[in-house]
Parts: sequence; structure tokens; C-alpha cells
Amino acid sequence: MAPPYAASPYVLSLLLLLSIPAVFLLAPRLIPPRTLPTIPDAHETEDLALFRRAVLLSAAPSSSSPSFFRRAHQPKVAFLFLTNSDLVFAPLWEKFFAGHAGLFNLYVHAAPAADLALPATPSFRGRRIPGKATARASATLISAARRLLATALLDDPDNHFFALLSQSCVPLHSFPTLYRTLTAGGRRRRRSFIEILDDEPTLHDRYYARGDDVMLPEVPFDRFRVGSQFFVLARKHAVMVVRDRRLWNKFKLPCLVRSKESCYPEEHYFPTLLDMQDPEGCTKFTLTRVNWTGMVDGHPHTYQPGEVSGDLIKELRKSNGTYSHMFARKFAPECLGPLMKIADSVILKD
Repeated sequence: MAPPYAASPYVLSLLLLLSIPAVFLLAPRLIPPRTLPTIPDAHETEDLALFRRAVLLSAAPSSSSPSFFRRAHQPKVAFLFLTNSDLVFAPLWEKFFAGHAGLFNLYVHAAPAADLALPATPSFRGRRIPGKATARASATLISAARRLLATALLDDPDNHFFALLSQSCVPLHSFPTLYRTLTAGGRRRRRSFIEILDDEPTLHDRYYARGDDVMLPEVPFDRFRVGSQFFVLARKHAVMVVRDRRLWNKFKLPCLVRSKESCYPEEHYFPTLLDMQDPEGCTKFTLTRVNWTGMVDGHPHTYQPGEVSGDLIKELRKSNGTYSHMFARKFAPECLGPLMKIADSVILKD
């Protein structure tokens, strides 16, 4: 006769079957979901100090800035290059900048470990700023863009426009055409050229990439936006970006590993912030043309040398917005030669 405390095999089997659903229900509560890497606290602290200095300087009375004492100073365009490889298109940009000294400044952000030698040209020489490592599917790209903005705000009070570009971007028009586009309407009517969309098919997955309700209450779903990673901000919006802490505390949170394919913080933070704080001050379209046809692993179409022609440049200029596209990406490094051949006759000839 079996002892009274011995359970029959049938009872044990039943208990095992009943325990399986319990495991699935309790496991997510007991084991935290795996997340992608976070931004180191030391990097956050350094950036916060930089941002505070930029905001304080920008808030100071205009009479305290050197530009106050100039009778005829003009607004400048700050070109912010966010890069992880050599700036092979520097010779083309040098042609673009030629003859316009005093109307622009240039800043390059690259990871400290990157073996990046800046081109030995007047515009690019010595313009690398202290950078930190960046990675896809993380908020590090937001941090890098904010770092560039803050540096440009501190460097020159005459920087009134901030164009964020990558190493694969090329100009589509001459500098005077870009300058007229940005300064049209005068100081009081200056707007930022940033794409802001609220109807993307992937918006739901992107919003919940960090988990359920993580973005609340600061960012409800109906205020969440998507847009291009590259933009041109007016000075007031650049200050707004580096001043922000509230939304940044949400967007810097790491995405869940299972949501990696939906994690593009740099495409959400800037359009969401500006649409919340000053929607009328933004055009809601970008000046940078990107071809997403034939996207590969989240990257847009990369133009190859055989595709470069005057007709391509003219096609890339076309825009659904009020203004023509001023920049385009993404071009393979081997395109430099063909682009230089049509620089004077097409790209810089309006």
C-alpha cells in the first residue's frame, strides 16, 4: 500500500499541466525584458553640462554677444556632420562653400575611436568636435545631434540655422540658393525644415518599442511623430532641443531587444518635441531627399557611380513642399568622381 502522502502519477501530471500557463503568465513579471544598451551615466553628465552652457549663453542679452557690436553682421548656417567614416565628399562640399566665408561654420562629430582624418581643406580643417560612440537602434544618435547643436550654439552667436548632415550627403544646389531659402521672410518668420509625420504604418510598433505605456504620460500615442533623421533647425528650435529634459528622459530609454527593428529614436525625438512645442514654426518637410525604394536592412537606396548624372540631380531636387530639396543621400564613396564632373555645370548651377 502506497504512503498517504504519495501523489499518484496522474495527479503529478495534472499539476504539471496546470503550472505551464502560470509560468507564461508570471515569467514576464519576474524576469525583466531584455533591453538594448543604455547611454552611460558619465556621457549623460558631460552632455548635460554642455547643454546648460549653450542654453545659458543663448538666453543672455544680445548685447553680451560679440555680434551685437557689429553693424552689419549676417546670420550664418552651421553645417553639422554626423559621421562614422571618412568625409570623402569634402572636395564637393569645398566647392559648395567656396566664396562664402563668413556665412557658415562647420562642425564634425565622430566617435573617439574612429580613425577619421578630416580633409586638409580650409572649411573642414580643425572642425572635429569631441564626440562619443554612436550605434543604431539607440538614443546615442540623438545625443550626438544635440552635442553638435550645443557646440554650434556656443561657438558662434551668429549661427542662426543648423543643418544636420551625414557623410553620405551631397548638395543639390549652390550655397546662395540654400541661403536665400533659409533666410526668406526675415528673422521673425524663420522656420525649421524638419519632416513631421503622424500617419506612418509603423508608428504603432515604434511607439511601443520600449514597452507598454513607457512613454506615458509625457508622450501619448496621439502626439508621437516620425520624421527624417536629417533636418535644418532655426536657432530658437536648436535652443529648444538642447534645453529639453522632459521628453529626453523618455526617448533615451532603451528599446526592448525584441523591438530592435522598430527602434529609431533619432527619427522620433526631434519631430515629436518640435511638434509639441512649436508646430507652426516648422515646415513639416525636410530639405534632404532620401530614396527609400529598395530599402536594405533599414538603410535607404545607395546611389552608385553609374547612376550619377545631371538628370539624377534634377530629379532629386524635386519636392512636394514649397521649396526644392537642397541635399540628398545616400551616395556611395565611389560617386565622388562623377559628382565632381558635374559640380560646376549642374549641381552648383541654378
